[in-house]
Amino acid sequence: NRSSTALIVLLYDGGVPELPEVESTRRALAPAMVGARIVAVDIRRPDLRQPFPRRFATRLTGQTVLALNRRAKYLLAPLSSGETLLMHLGMSGSIRVSRQVAALQIGAHDHVTFYLSSGRAVVFNDPRRFGVIDLIPPGGVADHPTLRALGPEPLSGDFDAAALDR
Repeated sequence: NRSSTALIVLLYDGGVPELPEVESTRRALAPAMVGARIVAVDIRRPDLRQPFPRRFATRLTGQTVLALNRRAKYLLAPLSSGETLLMHLGMSGSIRVSRQVAALQIGAHDHVTFYLSSGRAVVFNDPRRFGVIDLIPPGGVADHPTLRALGPEPLSGDFDAAALDR
């Protein structure tokens, strides 16, 4: 029930999320996640576009989210373990933050919920299951198969005429 008073914000719930929507999602999600410890993870299916990493919930539990960054349409959350949580909304994904876990209502397409030390819950919803959630090992962000193939970030100083010429 999206009209519930427990919801802080529905971070994105529209057509295919493009870069501005992903950046808006990052900015809205950061205050809820950065600095919070993940106290539990509830996974309601074995996969989205790809299977969840081995021991996914166990590896996340107890970790603190150090930052929330964006690379292209991917959200990257470096964790206190050195691993990085990678999230992609796919074609129909959305993320919402609940401020009252007791009032949290789980929908049919709410596939992953991250319960945080702040008492909030972050819910990843994806009706079509084209989204991705992955854990990248320490130091592996630059070598991640999806991320290493990306061009320069269009909102960075690396995106210039020379980058367009390459």
